[in-house]
Amino acid sequence: MLNRRTVVKGALAAPIAATTVGIGFNSAVMAQEGAVVVGSKDFTEQFILGNMYLLVLEDLGLETEASLNLGGTQIAHQALESGDIHLYPEYTGTALVEVLGLSVEEVLSEASSATPVADASPSASPVAGGGNAEYVYNIVRDAYQEQFNLTWLAYSPANNTQALAVSREYSEESGVTTISQLAEVAADLTISAPADFPEREDGLLGLQRVYNAGFADIEVLPVQPGLKYQALLDGEAEVVLAFGTDGQISGYDLVVLEDDLGLWPPYNVAPVVQTDLLDANPDIATRFDEVTTSLTDEVLSDLNWQVDGDDGADPADVARQYLEDNGFIGG
Repeated sequence: MLNRRTVVKGALAAPIAATTVGIGFNSAVMAQEGAVVVGSKDFTEQFILGNMYLLVLEDLGLETEASLNLGGTQIAHQALESGDIHLYPEYTGTALVEVLGLSVEEVLSEASSATPVADASPSASPVAGGGNAEYVYNIVRDAYQEQFNLTWLAYSPANNTQALAVSREYSEESGVTTISQLAEVAADLTISAPADFPEREDGLLGLQRVYNAGFADIEVLPVQPGLKYQALLDGEAEVVLAFGTDGQISGYDLVVLEDDLGLWPPYNVAPVVQTDLLDANPDIATRFDEVTTSLTDEVLSDLNWQVDGDDGADPADVARQYLEDNGFIGG
């Protein structure tokens, strides 16, 4: 079996202790000679995807190093751009807004008037999601290649869009089913969300801009990503910042509020990889594309719930089982 070193970053070591060793993040943490370093952000789906990438790379005969749980988007992107890691899973909408700093409204307005152009790239994904998914992906892919010399491989059918969710009881009692309706009472509510939510353009700043003053006075309860739903269940918050493929949405019978004014773009996930690594190992793109294009909303939601639900499975075990069951790696 190939050797793998594992490194945990940030404050969420406990939920993934089985797959990591606690070492603080700094640029002095170097890959073993010739190893491909796989990173991830700091929530369940990222841990699962990061482990999938590690397993596929090992199945290709490559040495690997796990550098999971780096933190938020900016930390992960900086690690990739600086060469501390070789790849990590990223979402198209997050890259569009948080990394490239582009306006969702302008991009999607252009998308609605643009003539679709067939994408001959081998990493173009034949997936559902409308023209916006492919349009946003193409913008992000091209910008990353030009600005950072980083390559986006195929994107998933799954759209892990950001969303606001409430308990079914709250929705039925209040009649709130859209974000516009929530904005009318937001000043009296608390939202459970990661610590970077108030500063994100696709977070509270975007809600205040698109849905106006209704969210100016909402109280934000900053929590670690893995604990945001617990705050809702414990009654500490009425609203939670959810992601479209979170297993807790169905597991806890929550109601996702309609984004009726269109704040959020598509959030299809894909591996973002150092271009030099792909040039030296072209089989990586082929194998990763096969895995990524199999990941639907239902698949990712189920995998996430295996970890976050009562089973409490290890992300590495969930990743391996999925890859083996679907013939992506040898058993």
